[in-house]
Amino acid sequence: MPSPYSDDLRQKVLDAIDSGYRKSHISRLFNLSRNTIDLWLKRREESGSLSAICDYQRGPQGKIADLEQFRAFATEHGHLTQKGMAAQWHEPISDYAISKALRRIGFTRKKRVMGIKSGMQRSGKPSSLNCKRTQQSSSFT
Repeated sequence: MPSPYSDDLRQKVLDAIDSGYRKSHISRLFNLSRNTIDLWLKRREESGSLSAICDYQRGPQGKIADLEQFRAFATEHGHLTQKGMAAQWHEPISDYAISKALRRIGFTRKKRVMGIKSGMQRSGKPSSLNCKRTQQSSSFT
């Protein structure tokens, strides 16, 4: 989503309109649509403020609103699967909603910070390929 116009620009545009300039002239001067200017004027009439709306919920509200209560539930029932946790929750809920809430609180069953290392481990001795290269390079010197 693009960022809103600054409050500074909004104030300059509406000050120019209040001083008597036409909307069409101001829209060309500031490279704004007339609809944007009309919306700003309407917003100023209704609320008295020019600033953009900033604290709104994007997307639907999650099924689990109280995350502290869910965090306590997750520590108590963390040994269950997500379907099992959904069955134990106090209201009907899907396992996908449990999954989303677990991600929101940062709950994981993973015990290691790093992944498992490869099964191949280095022995102290050089491989046969390295031995052949060492012998070839020593014969040329």
